[in-house]
Amino acid sequence: MNQSEFAVLHGVSRKTVTKWKERGWLVFAGSAVDVEASNSIIAKYRRDGLEAVTQVSESVTQTKLGNKNPASGKAVTPTAKRVTVKLGETVDQATTRILIASGANMTIDEAKRVKENYLALREQLEYDRESKQVVAVDDVARAVGDEYAKVRSRLLAIPSEHAPRISRLKTVLEVEDALHGIIVEALEELTQDGSGINQ
Repeated sequence: MNQSEFAVLHGVSRKTVTKWKERGWLVFAGSAVDVEASNSIIAKYRRDGLEAVTQVSESVTQTKLGNKNPASGKAVTPTAKRVTVKLGETVDQATTRILIASGANMTIDEAKRVKENYLALREQLEYDRESKQVVAVDDVARAVGDEYAKVRSRLLAIPSEHAPRISRLKTVLEVEDALHGIIVEALEELTQDGSGINQ
């Protein structure tokens, strides 16, 4: 059955069938539409489902199409958009592979459920952000980076500030005690400065 006959079968326009083809809803056996396989895909993805459709007889189709030769039409789908069946793969498997790759492997109901879940999670995230239960990673990284910069600057300043005093000390124990006191003082100072990170 060609696309025109398939359109008549479903009571839709040829343009609608062309859209179905572009979406990957039609399965072809050579150049003819595989009615059964195409109907199962359309029933899965079409918003209104699918009415019970059977293949019409050739005489009914010929009456509706007139005397036009149905096999004489050119292919509508560009070569780049045609379904390519890989070695050892059935037409159904190829169609499923392409639908999954393009993100269209859900029914309308499944897509609505995913959308509703997404919207609910987004609202929850906005609430958590406003109530300061979550913060942006970039903000945390920036604040931590600023604190590390303060620590680095403070520690690098210790030698030039305290070298003259330490050089006058006589024993290793005195130098160790002096350095310990200097480091504790610097860390306490940095702890007080870092209190703003929680705000």
